[in-house]
Amino acid sequence: MIKENRIKNNYTQEQLAEMLGISTRQLQRIEKNENETRIKTLKNIITILNISDKEILDYIHKI
Repeated sequence: MIKENRIKNNYTQEQLAEMLGISTRQLQRIEKNENETRIKTLKNIITILNISDKEILDYIHKI
């Protein structure tokens, strides 16, 4: 979900990682669901990428 929204918003991994204040590698792990992410980072991702509440809930229900 995060990768798709990042691409839809025309951000590279490097650009989004810089905006979030994290490394590109950490963002790659987040996009692949390879690690647990801090709530603050997730909130920032949701805000920057303008992800709707519905989309988040739909994604959570798929997991």
